[in-house]
Amino acid sequence: MSAEHPEYATFGLAPAIRAGGVLANGDYQVHRDFVDFIVDGRPLLFRLSDLDAVSPLASDVPPAIFTAQVRGLLLESDAPLTGGRYVIYGCPECEDLACGAVTAVIERDGDDYVWRDFAWQTREEADLELNGYHGIGPFRFRGDAYRDALGSLLTETPDESASRRVLLIGARVAVLARLAAALRTIGIGADITQDAAAVPADELRAYGAVAFGRAVDEERRTAVRRSFERAGVDVAYVDGLAPIIPLLVAQIENALDRSPPERRRLVRLVAADGAAGVEVTSTCRVRLTAYRLDRLYRPRTQEIFDGTLPAGRHRIALDSKAVKGESFIVARSSGSVLVETMAR
Repeated sequence: MSAEHPEYATFGLAPAIRAGGVLANGDYQVHRDFVDFIVDGRPLLFRLSDLDAVSPLASDVPPAIFTAQVRGLLLESDAPLTGGRYVIYGCPECEDLACGAVTAVIERDGDDYVWRDFAWQTREEADLELNGYHGIGPFRFRGDAYRDALGSLLTETPDESASRRVLLIGARVAVLARLAAALRTIGIGADITQDAAAVPADELRAYGAVAFGRAVDEERRTAVRRSFERAGVDVAYVDGLAPIIPLLVAQIENALDRSPPERRRLVRLVAADGAAGVEVTSTCRVRLTAYRLDRLYRPRTQEIFDGTLPAGRHRIALDSKAVKGESFIVARSSGSVLVETMAR
């Protein structure tokens, strides 16, 4: 086929997250669950280098808006932007086009759907010469597969509760309260309890993860696990590494990410011998942060790396002062968070 009639690409959808967190500078990054576009078996977002964005198919938008977005992609309504352009990825914090968005023309060609002329857009008109993604697309999708994939979203109710609520169990109520507040700030629901045995099964099904404080003994942990097993709930269990709020938030974000490795950008973190080993599947920005408790049990935080890494494995030297004693390393990309204890 010619460039004017490109070969067919496969089209699919898959759950994805924009990982939230408490950053080293004290800022908060909101957690977002969304449906990503899978083109030729790979998330389309990964082709866009280091882009912190989500698709318009987010689970936390009102159902009517979610449905309108799907019908727009099916070309059942007029394009929201001039030139037949649709937002493919937008700002994860707001819906303002001024923040920037990846847009593309979506059109019908017979029974096929074509996505072309991808661009970074910050105003009503797109400047393809200045801001076009010239190496991406056009993509031609078979109409039946395209409609089936998007149409399935109209028959399913997006369920954010099971992936975005966490049950916190521990002895230090003050730490749990601060942790719950931080999680709620970034868009993750959090509840505190000392005993899950009396919680009704329907309520247990609302949780995607359970986080245990270090003081929770094995007997209590076992009892909690049995409560969830009886309710038929498959949750992720988090063993809190230290009473450091940003570190605990990162652990919980990692636990809530159930996506397979091939759908992640950040897939490996090793911390040992004064260095961190990081593996990424596509070019992206990676931040490494060290956390530790000093002799007076005060939390210490140091950002030790912030840069764009190409696909592959990388070794990053760590500041010895940042990782002395019992310390922990958090690696973060826009869609993934990994946590490791610094090995001695």
